[in-house]
Amino acid sequence: MSRPTEDTMTVRQMFRRGLQVSPEFRAGLVVTLILAAFAAGGRAAVPFLTQRVTDEGLLAEGGVDVDVVLAYASAGTVVLILAAVMAWRVRVRMGTAAESGLATLRTRAFGKVHELSVLTQNEEQRGRYVSRVTGDVETIRDLMQWTGAAMIISALESTVIFAVMVIYSWQLSLLVLVAFLPMVGSLLWIQPRVRRAFQGVRSKMADLLGRTSEQLEGVATIRSYGVQQRMRDQLNEDIDDILVAERRASILASLNFSSTVVGQSLATGLALIGGTVMAINGSLSVGTVVAYAFLVYMFAGPLMWIIEMLAEMQRAVVGWRRVLELVDQEVTVEDPGAAGTPIPHGHGELSIEEVRLTYPGGPEVLKGVDLTVPAGKRIALVGQTGSGKTSLARLMSRFFDPTSGTVRVGGVDVREVPMSSLRRSIAVVPQEGFLFDGTIRTNLAYAIPDASPEDLERRSLAAFESLGLDAWVDALPAGIDTHVGPRGELLSAGERQLVSIARAYLRDPDLLILDEATSAVDPATEVRISRALEGLMQGRTAVVIAHRLSTAERADLVGVMEHGELVEVGPHRELVDAGGIYAGLYAAWVSQTRD
Repeated sequence: MSRPTEDTMTVRQMFRRGLQVSPEFRAGLVVTLILAAFAAGGRAAVPFLTQRVTDEGLLAEGGVDVDVVLAYASAGTVVLILAAVMAWRVRVRMGTAAESGLATLRTRAFGKVHELSVLTQNEEQRGRYVSRVTGDVETIRDLMQWTGAAMIISALESTVIFAVMVIYSWQLSLLVLVAFLPMVGSLLWIQPRVRRAFQGVRSKMADLLGRTSEQLEGVATIRSYGVQQRMRDQLNEDIDDILVAERRASILASLNFSSTVVGQSLATGLALIGGTVMAINGSLSVGTVVAYAFLVYMFAGPLMWIIEMLAEMQRAVVGWRRVLELVDQEVTVEDPGAAGTPIPHGHGELSIEEVRLTYPGGPEVLKGVDLTVPAGKRIALVGQTGSGKTSLARLMSRFFDPTSGTVRVGGVDVREVPMSSLRRSIAVVPQEGFLFDGTIRTNLAYAIPDASPEDLERRSLAAFESLGLDAWVDALPAGIDTHVGPRGELLSAGERQLVSIARAYLRDPDLLILDEATSAVDPATEVRISRALEGLMQGRTAVVIAHRLSTAERADLVGVMEHGELVEVGPHRELVDAGGIYAGLYAAWVSQTRD
């Protein structure tokens, strides 16, 4: 059963779903509401005490009765102190529950980002995901901690006070309700528009964060083309759009507050006029009229506070919707977990059966691919850009699933393999190695996260030695504790690849998927990387996306991709002798390298 999307989810559905995702928000809610009711009742007692002080103390038949005034004043002081303590406890309880609920929401949101397939993530800017799991979650904090607590207390206050007003005079209470009818009408008209306005603000804010993130990642390209001013202009346009949207939302929200002020003034005036008339007629005492005017003021005050906070609530509702949309986003690559079948260690044979792939809203990029690679053998995938090599490799590593067909590793359908087993059995070395900010040691730890510090160091040094990279590590300023910087940019492209290769080696996978790692480095580094790769691939099944046909020459098998189809498969020499597509590619490559 599909859940409501951000566009169709009502406020009620949003709150219901939000409390399902973060049940901590409801923790101790009944007790909190009881405390809030007592806090509201405490404040509502003040007008009653005022009326008693006026009628029985100040206007007593024998003159001012000081003892009565002091008694009621003392009682009022105690009641107000108790109400303040209970209101404080309500805020503390809601704040504690809110932090627990927000922690759960963040965990679910961050977890969902990692569960989404690469294909799904590529459909949206990375910065928009960051906006949802940070900024949008933060908009909920004030609602659940302070705004929500204040609105609950205010709503209960107004309810209790109005009940007291009805007890004093139901006729005057009807006049008060009539005075507030314009406010109700404006609320019904304005609130949906305020919600849409803040939804536009959050969407534009996500766009800004996405563009900012993109520009930070592409700062070298921006500077190399001298387009800094153009990029700043784009950000300024986004900021101006946010400013316009925020102003519009604020103007709409201010209309709510203005209507409440009008309602309060009108209600107070009608209550005083009506109360005076009833006092003249003898149906109400002077103290009752004073108390009632006080009640009207206390009734309208919380309402004004609620209306003023509605704008913040709408902002939070929009943010909450956006986070829930992420949490409820469909996971297209399901992890079978403990119910799955692990890949037997040492069984790296690869089998691809009638695999087809169509990207959402795009053409079919893989058209019935069949391929078998025996365990321990190496296949090089060659073909022009856009022929489907990378898409096929990503299916093997299950970055996303095929539209139809099956990919098997070790005889097991990868869709039936627990992700933990799949990531242990398959390692991917991309064309440009990505390193996390930290040291070489911390980046290697991703391959063996359960290793102790001593074991990690011992195995890391042994890996570099086995790959013939020990001399390179020893020459680094701090060895494996050398800092690599954000995205590994303190190292050269070739050095990043060496760390990536060592990381894959430590994983000890059965199947290697390599997007030829030597295509963007200098000749000397290429030799070092090539030797390390040979050590990495030794005894393992390997799929290499070959940008250079020298790689294909050394492979056990060569697969030729063309327009999403695997058109030729076989050993290098057989394909050359067959005079087909590969033979033409190889002849052209030989000619170019000789020239």
